[in-house]
Amino acid sequence: MDTPSDQADGMKDSSALCQVAVPVPIRRGQMQIYDYVAGPAANCAVGSIVKAPLAGREIWGIVVGHDQKADIAATRLKAVISLADVPALSDQTLRFLQAVSRWTLAPFGSVMRLMLNTPSAFLPPPEQTVFHLSAQLPDGVRLTPQRQRVLSFLQSAPPLPLADLSREVGVSTSVIKGLADDGALIRSSQPRLAAPHRGVMPSGAELRANFTLTSAQQHIADGIDRLADSFSVHLIDGITGSGKTEVYFDQVVKQVAAGKQVLILLPEIALTTSWKARFEKWFGYAPHIWHSSVSAARRKSIWRQAISGQPMVVAGARSALFLPFSSLGLVIVDEEHDSSYKQEDHVSYQARDMAVLRAKMHNIPVLLASATPSLESWIHAGCGGELASAEGSSEGGHSSWHHWPLNSRYGSAHLPQVSLIDLRLSKPEAGKWLSAEMMEAVMARLEAGEQSLLFLNRRGYAPMTVCGDCGHRLICHQCDSLLVTHRLAGRVQCHFCGIGQPITQTCPSCEATGSLRAVGPGVERLQEELSQRFPDARIAVLSSDTVQTSEADALFADIQAGEIDILIGTQMAAKGHHFPFLTLVGVVDADLGLGGGDLRAAERTYQLLWQVAGRSGRGERSGQVLIQTFQPHHPVMQALVVGPQDNPNEARDRFMQAEAEARQAAGMPPFGRLAALILSGSDIVKLEQAARHLNDIRPQFAKVDIFGPAQAPLSRVRGQFRIRFLIRSDREVAIGKIVEGWLSQAELPSGVRLVCDIDPYSFL
Repeated sequence: MDTPSDQADGMKDSSALCQVAVPVPIRRGQMQIYDYVAGPAANCAVGSIVKAPLAGREIWGIVVGHDQKADIAATRLKAVISLADVPALSDQTLRFLQAVSRWTLAPFGSVMRLMLNTPSAFLPPPEQTVFHLSAQLPDGVRLTPQRQRVLSFLQSAPPLPLADLSREVGVSTSVIKGLADDGALIRSSQPRLAAPHRGVMPSGAELRANFTLTSAQQHIADGIDRLADSFSVHLIDGITGSGKTEVYFDQVVKQVAAGKQVLILLPEIALTTSWKARFEKWFGYAPHIWHSSVSAARRKSIWRQAISGQPMVVAGARSALFLPFSSLGLVIVDEEHDSSYKQEDHVSYQARDMAVLRAKMHNIPVLLASATPSLESWIHAGCGGELASAEGSSEGGHSSWHHWPLNSRYGSAHLPQVSLIDLRLSKPEAGKWLSAEMMEAVMARLEAGEQSLLFLNRRGYAPMTVCGDCGHRLICHQCDSLLVTHRLAGRVQCHFCGIGQPITQTCPSCEATGSLRAVGPGVERLQEELSQRFPDARIAVLSSDTVQTSEADALFADIQAGEIDILIGTQMAAKGHHFPFLTLVGVVDADLGLGGGDLRAAERTYQLLWQVAGRSGRGERSGQVLIQTFQPHHPVMQALVVGPQDNPNEARDRFMQAEAEARQAAGMPPFGRLAALILSGSDIVKLEQAARHLNDIRPQFAKVDIFGPAQAPLSRVRGQFRIRFLIRSDREVAIGKIVEGWLSQAELPSGVRLVCDIDPYSFL
């Protein structure tokens, strides 16, 4: 046990000590615990949040134990300063934090920070002056009509602040102050409450009246209900538009009616707005929204409500997983396959996997919803036949996982017909990017008064700028990446570090003027091509560069109202949106994600393209999807081709089965385990020295392979050089313990940072 005796400044008269875990990122996968004189925390529960002195500053920590001692005269300990004005973290929450630390090999202090990230919530609300009736009206008080209205109002109203009371009664503040001066009203202090959450939470009976499940949806709901009292994982595997959301809304209804808390994870902030509107339509009130852009006051209110155990529904990004829920009844992960659930900075974790872990700690169900499940979830849920059995047998099986398919669209909508355009045979005009077939399909939609979505997952105008005289390419001076041209902003920009500069006409290498050429298409270039071809069409671009979060609502409203004819979008347009007039989806470059050495490249490409295809034909009109590709015979492209009478999951499952077999043969996830070690630093000599040191002490274990050290494909990011190790093990091997033992022997030079990523998703 570590003791901050060197920080002591005197003895504390107390017979109680407490152990406090502090947010200091020192020990991988372990707590950093200090002894303190308990002071105000003497009788507090384990899990209480306390403020304590550490290294000349005051920090918030978590009490993890107590030690009663009759005599501590031989020790020199500092005392806990104060106790947070919130209940203690629940035992389930503490165990969850510890499990995340062990799983990710992140120091417990770093994981603590994910939950203790709203320190304003630990303090009591500020006091405010309120006015209420005195017990008896004093003699001789003058009563005007305005004064009488105030007194009559307060006979049936709670104490109110001056401004609120003035507004409610419709009198000036001087009238209220005069009544208080005369003794007719009493001034008193009470905590200032947060602004009330918009909407009133109806009863369970009222909520159920807002929508009716189909027989297929009801079958799933009944199956989940049977397992609702304990931990279970439910993969709701429904084609786009099949009503997966309604299935989990039904479960939300039941948890709210039981007074429980519900957490719903969404992959992106941009998706939150349209999803929130859908929630309000069904429920009649707004959920609590949690992400990085939420105001500090709202975050404080949500945090305090979560730890207090009040019934609530929170919808948010992956960080919402670390709210201190004390009465959690259900966890939902929407679009569970989405790669944005992977956190790679500071603590590296997969939010979907950690959501399953949190549900297990609370002994509650977790619902995973997707039209294109991740291969991991697909296998765990038993969809891979013998492969699933083989994978599960190494861990005692996955009996807690359940697969619930939905194979038809909700209501009268039908799946779109998906066809391929072979760009080897149907080449666009020189300098253009859309084939004749694609242009004809867009024209047909314009003439019919319908909408088209052209999908290209590439921001900006062009991904590369090259000098036609000397061949020089514009490259970021901090990263090994090309600068992307953004003509709308008038800049070239690095998409890794964000650095940018104005567009120039002069080559920085040979100084030739007018020789720089934009190479390749981005969404802005696509807009230019379509505007030239269809000058009267209403065209909009949806990407993180062109539409800020605050502007997204207005654009989505215009699309849903039919005010946009052609939408050009990146992956922001691929997820969760319902555009009733959109009947054509055109994928401009379907091969874009298939290159490189990414383990999940084919899987991700299929997921992204099928998700964007699902935006077509969601209303009463039938939809069409055209996919431009140079590789029409690639398994991904063949899995996407769907006729009007086809079952799309048959082709998908054949593709997933082939992917699973290839992964199993290579011992890759979910049949094996991966971990990555990334060394980074500005001094390449020190970095290579650290890599050699790690290589010299690398462990040797059966069923474990260690690859590297090797330069990362992106060998420099934000001015930091990068070297990687990749560790692969069989599924039954405890890869975390091997990596932890390896790193415990490492002595890295100053200025070299090491990041451990268990189950990496990025290999750059």
